[in-house]
Amino acid sequence: MTLRTKRSRRKLTLVACYGILLLFVVFFLFPPYWMAITSLKTNHEIEGLKGIPLIIQEGVTFQHYRDLFEKTDFLIYFKNSVLVTVPVVFISMLISVLAAYALSRLGFLGAGVIGTAVFLVYLVPDSLLFIPLFKIIGMLGLLNSKWSLVLVYPTLIVPFCTWLLIGYFASIPKELDEAALVDGANHWQMLVRIFLPVAVPGIIAATIFAFTVSWSGFLYPLAFLFSSDQQVLTTGTVTSLIKGDVYHWGGLMAGAVLACLPPVLLYVFLMDYYISGLTSGSTKG
Repeated sequence: MTLRTKRSRRKLTLVACYGILLLFVVFFLFPPYWMAITSLKTNHEIEGLKGIPLIIQEGVTFQHYRDLFEKTDFLIYFKNSVLVTVPVVFISMLISVLAAYALSRLGFLGAGVIGTAVFLVYLVPDSLLFIPLFKIIGMLGLLNSKWSLVLVYPTLIVPFCTWLLIGYFASIPKELDEAALVDGANHWQMLVRIFLPVAVPGIIAATIFAFTVSWSGFLYPLAFLFSSDQQVLTTGTVTSLIKGDVYHWGGLMAGAVLACLPPVLLYVFLMDYYISGLTSGSTKG
C-alpha cells in the first residue's frame, strides 16, 4: 500500500468520524434547541401550522419568561427545589462516603456481597418503589411536604454513590493505610486526611449525580406533593401551565430552560471531574 493510499484512507476515516460525531451532536442538541426557540416564540407562532418550526419568524419575545415569574409560583418552586436538593446532597454524600469506606477498607466478613447488593438496590425502578414509599411517608405524616423528598431521595442516591466511591477508595494504595496506622492514626483520621483528599474526583462525580437526581426528580414529587406552596420545579411548573387539555407550551419551555441552568452550569465547570470519577469508579470497583 502506497503512502498516498494510506493518507487517503486516513482522511476518509477522519471525515467519517466527524460525520458520525456531527450526527450525535445534532441528535442530542436538538431537544434543548427546540426548547429554547419555543420559549422565545409568540403564542401565535407556536400555535400556527404555517411557516418553518425550526426558526423564529415573528420576532423574539420574552413574554413567556415574564408570565412565568408574574403569573405562577415559579420562584417558590425554585426555592423548594433548592431546599430539597441541598440537604439531600449533604445527607447522601455523608452516608455514601462512610459506607464506601467501611465496605472497601474495614475488611469485615461479607463486605463484597454487601457492596454488590448495595448497587443492585439502585437498579430497582422508581415506579415499583413509590407505592410502598407513599405508605411509609403517609404513616410518618409527611405527605404534601417537601421534606418527604429529603427523606426519600437518599434511598435512590446512596446505593449508586456508594458503589462509585467503593471503586474509588479501592484504587487508593493500601500502603497509605499501613503507614497511617503505624503513625497512630485511627480510621476516622485516615478517612479525613488520606481518603477524602485523594478521592476528590470520585466525590465530585457522586455529588453531581446526587444533585442531578434530587433536582430533576419528577415521580416522587408528583406522588407526594399536592399544594402549590410545597411543589418543586419539575412538578410545579407542569401543574401550573397545563390546565386540562390546554398546554402553555411557551411557558413550559421557558420554565424548562430556567430549570436546566443550575445542572448545566454544574456540568460545564466540573465535567472533567465527573468523567474522571465515573470512569475510575466503574473500572476499579
